[in-house]
Amino acid sequence: MIVHVVRTNPANGTADPKIDEILGDLRGALSELRCVGSERMAKQGVSMTHLHVLSLLEHHSDVAMSRLADLLDVSVSNATGLIDRLEERGFVERERDLGDRRVVHVRLAEGGRTYLREIQIVREELLQKVLSRLDAEQLHCVRSALTSLRSAALSLANDPDIAADWHAHAHAH
Repeated sequence: MIVHVVRTNPANGTADPKIDEILGDLRGALSELRCVGSERMAKQGVSMTHLHVLSLLEHHSDVAMSRLADLLDVSVSNATGLIDRLEERGFVERERDLGDRRVVHVRLAEGGRTYLREIQIVREELLQKVLSRLDAEQLHCVRSALTSLRSAALSLANDPDIAADWHAHAHAH
Protein backbone atom coordinates (compact mmCIF):
# COMPACT_ATOMS: atom_id res chain seq x y z
CA MET A 1 0.00 0.00 0.00
CA ILE A 2 1.32 3.41 -0.96
CA VAL A 3 0.61 6.28 1.41
CA HIS A 4 0.98 9.85 0.21
CA VAL A 5 1.69 12.61 2.65
CA VAL A 6 0.33 15.97 1.65
CA ARG A 7 1.93 18.89 3.42
CA THR A 8 0.27 22.24 3.59
CA ASN A 9 2.22 25.46 3.66
CA PRO A 10 0.93 27.58 6.54
CA ALA A 11 2.08 30.71 4.72
CA ASN A 12 -0.48 29.90 2.00
CA GLY A 13 -3.28 29.37 4.49
CA THR A 14 -6.47 31.38 4.59
CA ALA A 15 -7.94 33.27 7.51
CA ASP A 16 -10.52 30.50 7.87
CA PRO A 17 -9.21 27.23 9.36
CA LYS A 18 -12.25 25.35 7.97
CA ILE A 19 -11.29 26.36 4.43
CA ASP A 20 -7.67 25.35 5.07
CA GLU A 21 -8.84 21.95 6.34
CA ILE A 22 -11.12 21.42 3.33
CA LEU A 23 -8.35 22.45 0.94
CA GLY A 24 -5.96 20.00 2.61
CA ASP A 25 -8.50 17.18 2.39
CA LEU A 26 -9.28 18.01 -1.24
CA ARG A 27 -5.57 18.14 -2.14
CA GLY A 28 -5.05 14.76 -0.48
CA ALA A 29 -8.00 13.11 -2.24
CA LEU A 30 -7.04 14.53 -5.64
CA SER A 31 -3.43 13.50 -5.11
CA GLU A 32 -4.49 9.89 -4.49
CA LEU A 33 -6.69 9.85 -7.59
CA ARG A 34 -4.00 11.50 -9.71
CA CYS A 35 -1.44 8.93 -8.55
CA VAL A 36 -3.59 6.03 -9.69
CA GLY A 37 -4.17 7.67 -13.08
CA SER A 38 -0.50 8.58 -13.46
CA GLU A 39 0.61 4.99 -13.10
CA ARG A 40 -1.69 3.94 -15.94
CA MET A 41 -0.54 6.83 -18.16
CA ALA A 42 3.14 6.14 -17.45
CA LYS A 43 2.67 2.59 -18.73
CA GLN A 44 1.43 4.13 -21.99
CA GLY A 45 4.33 6.60 -22.16
CA VAL A 46 2.17 9.67 -21.52
CA SER A 47 3.28 12.16 -18.88
CA MET A 48 1.14 14.52 -16.83
CA THR A 49 2.57 17.34 -18.94
CA HIS A 50 1.41 15.58 -22.12
CA LEU A 51 -2.05 15.16 -20.60
CA HIS A 52 -2.08 18.85 -19.67
CA VAL A 53 -1.22 19.80 -23.26
CA LEU A 54 -3.98 17.54 -24.60
CA SER A 55 -6.47 19.06 -22.16
CA LEU A 56 -5.48 22.59 -23.16
CA LEU A 57 -5.95 21.71 -26.83
CA GLU A 58 -9.31 20.13 -26.05
CA HIS A 59 -10.47 23.39 -24.42
CA HIS A 60 -8.86 25.81 -26.88
CA SER A 61 -9.22 23.70 -30.06
CA ASP A 62 -6.74 25.41 -32.45
CA VAL A 63 -3.80 27.15 -30.75
CA ALA A 64 -0.74 28.91 -32.14
CA MET A 65 2.47 27.30 -30.87
CA SER A 66 3.53 30.57 -29.22
CA ARG A 67 0.18 30.79 -27.36
CA LEU A 68 0.52 27.17 -26.25
CA ALA A 69 4.00 27.93 -24.91
CA ASP A 70 2.52 30.89 -22.99
CA LEU A 71 -0.28 28.74 -21.55
CA LEU A 72 2.29 26.15 -20.43
CA ASP A 73 4.75 28.81 -19.24
CA VAL A 74 7.58 27.26 -21.26
CA SER A 75 9.72 28.39 -24.18
CA VAL A 76 8.48 27.83 -27.72
CA SER A 77 11.30 25.29 -28.23
CA ASN A 78 10.14 23.30 -25.16
CA ALA A 79 6.55 23.43 -26.37
CA THR A 80 7.73 22.25 -29.80
CA GLY A 81 9.46 19.26 -28.19
CA LEU A 82 6.29 18.32 -26.33
CA ILE A 83 4.23 18.64 -29.50
CA ASP A 84 6.81 16.54 -31.43
CA ARG A 85 6.27 13.63 -29.00
CA LEU A 86 2.49 14.00 -29.04
CA GLU A 87 2.45 14.20 -32.84
CA GLU A 88 4.52 10.99 -33.06
CA ARG A 89 1.76 9.23 -31.08
CA GLY A 90 -0.94 10.64 -33.35
CA PHE A 91 -2.42 12.79 -30.56
CA VAL A 92 -1.97 16.22 -32.17
CA GLU A 93 -1.66 17.80 -35.61
CA ARG A 94 0.30 20.87 -36.70
CA GLU A 95 -0.45 23.23 -39.54
CA ARG A 96 1.28 26.38 -40.76
CA ASP A 97 -0.84 29.51 -40.90
CA LEU A 98 -1.55 30.32 -44.55
CA GLY A 99 -1.39 34.06 -43.89
CA ASP A 100 1.88 33.93 -41.93
CA ARG A 101 4.01 30.84 -42.57
CA ARG A 102 6.04 31.52 -39.40
CA VAL A 103 2.99 30.74 -37.26
CA VAL A 104 2.28 27.09 -36.49
CA HIS A 105 -1.14 26.06 -35.20
CA VAL A 106 -1.62 22.94 -33.08
CA ARG A 107 -4.86 21.04 -32.61
CA LEU A 108 -6.02 17.80 -31.12
CA ALA A 109 -5.98 14.90 -33.59
CA GLU A 110 -8.52 12.07 -33.46
CA GLY A 111 -5.97 9.95 -31.57
CA GLY A 112 -5.76 12.64 -28.88
CA ARG A 113 -9.55 12.89 -28.62
CA THR A 114 -9.77 9.11 -28.28
CA TYR A 115 -7.05 9.09 -25.61
CA LEU A 116 -8.80 11.82 -23.58
CA ARG A 117 -12.10 9.89 -23.79
CA GLU A 118 -10.30 6.77 -22.51
CA ILE A 119 -8.74 8.76 -19.65
CA GLN A 120 -12.18 10.17 -18.78
CA ILE A 121 -13.64 6.66 -18.66
CA VAL A 122 -10.83 5.52 -16.35
CA ARG A 123 -11.38 8.56 -14.10
CA GLU A 124 -15.10 7.95 -13.94
CA GLU A 125 -14.63 4.25 -13.18
CA LEU A 126 -12.22 5.16 -10.39
CA LEU A 127 -14.60 7.79 -8.99
CA GLN A 128 -17.46 5.28 -9.16
CA LYS A 129 -15.39 2.87 -7.08
CA VAL A 130 -14.60 5.60 -4.57
CA LEU A 131 -18.21 6.78 -4.36
CA SER A 132 -19.50 3.22 -4.01
CA ARG A 133 -17.66 3.04 -0.68
CA LEU A 134 -19.90 5.79 0.72
CA ASP A 135 -23.30 5.22 2.30
CA ALA A 136 -26.47 7.03 1.18
CA GLU A 137 -26.10 9.89 3.67
CA GLN A 138 -22.45 10.46 2.69
CA LEU A 139 -23.39 10.44 -1.00
CA HIS A 140 -26.11 13.03 -0.31
CA CYS A 141 -23.57 15.24 1.49
CA VAL A 142 -21.04 14.92 -1.34
CA ARG A 143 -23.72 15.74 -3.93
CA SER A 144 -24.90 18.77 -1.96
CA ALA A 145 -21.34 20.02 -1.42
CA LEU A 146 -20.41 19.61 -5.09
CA THR A 147 -23.56 21.42 -6.20
CA SER A 148 -22.68 24.32 -3.89
CA LEU A 149 -19.05 24.29 -5.00
CA ARG A 150 -19.98 24.37 -8.69
CA SER A 151 -22.45 27.19 -8.09
CA ALA A 152 -19.76 29.22 -6.30
CA ALA A 153 -17.26 28.48 -9.10
CA LEU A 154 -19.73 29.61 -11.78
CA SER A 155 -20.46 32.75 -9.78
CA LEU A 156 -16.72 33.46 -9.58
CA ALA A 157 -16.26 32.76 -13.29
CA ASN A 158 -19.03 35.26 -14.07
CA ASP A 159 -17.39 38.01 -11.99
CA PRO A 160 -15.75 40.23 -14.65
CA ASP A 161 -13.08 41.52 -12.24
CA ILE A 162 -11.90 37.99 -11.46
CA ALA A 163 -12.60 36.19 -14.74
CA ALA A 164 -10.50 38.70 -16.70
CA ASP A 165 -7.37 37.20 -15.13
CA TRP A 166 -8.22 33.64 -16.21
CA HIS A 167 -8.16 32.16 -19.68
CA ALA A 168 -11.54 31.11 -21.04
CA HIS A 169 -12.58 27.47 -21.31
CA ALA A 170 -15.38 25.95 -23.29
CA HIS A 171 -17.80 24.86 -20.57
CA ALA A 172 -19.43 21.47 -20.88
CA HIS A 173 -22.63 21.20 -18.88
